[in-house]
Amino acid sequence: MATRVIPPRILKTFRQKTITTKPLNSAHPTLSATVAPFNFAEKPKPTFQKPTTNDYDSLLNFNDVEKLFSFVPTTRLFLSSAILHASAVESMVDFGMWVMKSKLMEVEPFKGLILTAIKHTFYQHFCAGEDTTTACRTVQLLNDAGLRGMLVYAVEDATDNKGCDRNLQCFLDTIEASRSARPSSVSFNIVKITAICPLRILERVSDLLRWQQKDHSFNLPWKQNSLPIFSDSSPLYHTRKRPEPLTVEEDRDLELGHERLQKLCQKSVEANIPLLVDAEYTSVQPAIDYMTYSSAILHNKDDNPIVYGTLQTYLKDAKERLLLITKAAEKMGIPMGFKLVRGAYMSSETKIANSLGYASPIHNTIEDTHACFNDCTSFMLEKIANGSGGVVLATHNVQSGKLAAAKAYDLGIEKVNHKLEFAQLLGMSEALSFGLSNAGFQVSKYMPFGPVEIVIPYLLRRAEENRGLLSAAKSDRQLMRKELSRRLKGGII
Repeated sequence: MATRVIPPRILKTFRQKTITTKPLNSAHPTLSATVAPFNFAEKPKPTFQKPTTNDYDSLLNFNDVEKLFSFVPTTRLFLSSAILHASAVESMVDFGMWVMKSKLMEVEPFKGLILTAIKHTFYQHFCAGEDTTTACRTVQLLNDAGLRGMLVYAVEDATDNKGCDRNLQCFLDTIEASRSARPSSVSFNIVKITAICPLRILERVSDLLRWQQKDHSFNLPWKQNSLPIFSDSSPLYHTRKRPEPLTVEEDRDLELGHERLQKLCQKSVEANIPLLVDAEYTSVQPAIDYMTYSSAILHNKDDNPIVYGTLQTYLKDAKERLLLITKAAEKMGIPMGFKLVRGAYMSSETKIANSLGYASPIHNTIEDTHACFNDCTSFMLEKIANGSGGVVLATHNVQSGKLAAAKAYDLGIEKVNHKLEFAQLLGMSEALSFGLSNAGFQVSKYMPFGPVEIVIPYLLRRAEENRGLLSAAKSDRQLMRKELSRRLKGGII
């Protein structure tokens, strides 16, 4: 992975602390305001003290709102608070979605007015900019505040090879822009396989892979070396009958999808910035996992995962699959990296399963989902502590953040550790992001970007998927209000 450079805010804090620190012995000169470059070959003792078991809640301090939001300008804080409050009103979200899907978007001047309103509100809050230049500027602003960026060109599914080639170039441009950004400010570049391989091909390949899981004698001549895609409990109901083999044209389209992904992987290797593959619906996820794992086998070397997959822990089979994948990868000597998320397609997944007469693949209760996420987190942190793999803990859940931070302390995992990254969506869970960063952990924001018209489908999907999350983010809104009140009372603008 890329060489880690401590963000300016954390570096400044470190300098302030070390300036007043007594030297360990007379052989070490007193530190002055000018600090020598860090020697990452050495491992100086951390400045923090490991908390006791009963003190884990203090790892993430949400009480000091002044410190929590110290690098957020008042205007930005006010706008963020207003948008999050608006997003928590479901009727307002429904109205906004109706407007963006309506025929008003086909009529001028209404279309222009709507796009302008979106651009200066929700788009500005949840997106990083219209192109790589503005996105990288947003990354730099975040990095000044101690956070990092995970860049994703926010395009939706592609239906043909022409669209896939166009999207590929945008993803390649993103990686190139990341190379020129401040070192280590971009933690990952994101790719959606559905944007570089036609959706119909991913559906066909997923059908064939599922059938092979049912019938191990089923031959797939195009299949490359990969890792386990299914477990015994994985849902196979999407494929009701034996699928036909790929046609010559479909075989070629699949090969082109592989070639596009390999170009991105090779570009990521050259940039030394990991490529993270996003997860999608279970109808196409088998094909996405297959392509991800076959690429990981080719490019993940020397305990350096350059290709990361994504596991959605709201799926009942997530933990079992994680165990199977890591076991197979270790046997092959392949370091694996994963992003762990709860998941974002709960309604659609349950609806499809019910329509086919099957139980939902999603955990029956939110408590089961929390337990699965936390168990998978614990498992991956133990792997990291033993020097294997990497993990991105993508969560907006404060309790999961506290548990993960506590586990990292218990295992002796260094805070600024290139194998452990926390992540939240841009514009959401600011308190958790800054709380983890203030505790010394590496934290990234998932940062979609692109022209407003192209990003609208992304915003619509996020609004639909995250309506529960947005309405539940009460504590974040309360903390923002508390800090705004403090600033206004103190005359701080």
